[in-house]
Amino acid sequence: MNHMDLPIATRERIGTIDAVLFDLDGTVVNTIPHILASFRHATQEVLGQALPDDVLLEHVGVPLARQMYSFTDDDAVASELLVVYRAFNHATHDEMALLYDDTLVTLEALARAEMPMGIVTSKSALMANRALDLFDIARYFGAVVTADDTDVHKPDPTPVLEGAARLGVDATRCVYVGDSLADVAAARGAGALAVAATWGVASRERLEAAGPDVVLATLFDLVGLLGVGEPVA
Repeated sequence: MNHMDLPIATRERIGTIDAVLFDLDGTVVNTIPHILASFRHATQEVLGQALPDDVLLEHVGVPLARQMYSFTDDDAVASELLVVYRAFNHATHDEMALLYDDTLVTLEALARAEMPMGIVTSKSALMANRALDLFDIARYFGAVVTADDTDVHKPDPTPVLEGAARLGVDATRCVYVGDSLADVAAARGAGALAVAATWGVASRERLEAAGPDVVLATLFDLVGLLGVGEPVA
């Protein structure tokens, strides 16, 4: 990406960044097809109907239990959807979850630059750690904040603030990279530099409308954005 296309204030802020926080699903780990398959399975089994993919994925980025109320206002049905979703998702996670092609090279470049990194996700601790362990990437992160760690969740800024605090860095000196509208809102609310990831759940158009500071085409573009390495040709 061309830094000169960014506003001067954004370019100046980039020079003050001391840490990077990432969302997990759709940002570092490619679980979007797995999440979609899990929603299809749960809604078909519980509701008896196939819903459009954009409806199934519309609220990805907030805790799973809350997402179920996108499909029903009945507590019992929402609970059943959650149980069926989790049973399928947990049973198929390791065979369906993928790592983005540029995840490792990006994390390695940031680690070589001694950039502190953390994960801030709405996923449960169980499944977040399972993904990190599956791909052996937990070692890159000095903090992991999950849905089990805060009372409120994205789009509220609290999880991002917690991630920054665990790294010992002020949130205003952090980047938060995420692929959902909730990620952009949480980053902005926390005062972090909001970086939208276009390779995940939300379209570039929807992300741009949410008002991020920077929109990236690939995860490795983050390396060039922060000036900690040369982009791969």
